[in-house]
Amino acid sequence: DVGSQKERVVTEEEWLQKWEMGNIGFHKEQGHPLLRKYLDVLLNGRSGLRIFFPLCGKAVEMKWLADMGHNVIGVEVSEQAVKEFFSEHSLPYCEEPVPEILGAKMFQSTSGNISLYCCSIYDLSSSIVGKFDGVWDRGALVAVNPCDRQRYASLMISLVEKNATYLLVTVSYDPNKHKGPPFYVPESEIKSLFG
Repeated sequence: DVGSQKERVVTEEEWLQKWEMGNIGFHKEQGHPLLRKYLDVLLNGRSGLRIFFPLCGKAVEMKWLADMGHNVIGVEVSEQAVKEFFSEHSLPYCEEPVPEILGAKMFQSTSGNISLYCCSIYDLSSSIVGKFDGVWDRGALVAVNPCDRQRYASLMISLVEKNATYLLVTVSYDPNKHKGPPFYVPESEIKSLFG
């Protein structure tokens, strides 16, 4: 039972405001311990992977994986978050428009191995960003409005290679006691979304 969360909608403006106000309790300064724990599962012995960070914020794990030799691609609606990521890691970058998406920008490290798209995730497609070998979904599915989960899952499935690894972190709690986000996503729903 997802309680009253089913109807809850968080607007893009509300997310931007969270960043502006510094209300980003979801950001982990030290990175997420589950990525370290399951890194071998994500990489599966492979190197030079294309790893996707949906709703990436300024996740420190992006630099960590890039430093290991992987190509990191993220998407984030907040330009502030993207610029803070590069600034906090002292990474020089260039900024360019994304011709296929009105108003979107792509920020790329000058080393070329980190590319962050500043736009709605729903504006992305594999023709723009390509396909990924791995996904680190640490706070995306649980941040997506419940009414958009099917759309989100379909997009994510379209962005991954056949042999991709998808690491997903969710939270478990009584959805009648917290309105979200993060939203409660029952395991049964994850199975119906992703198979």
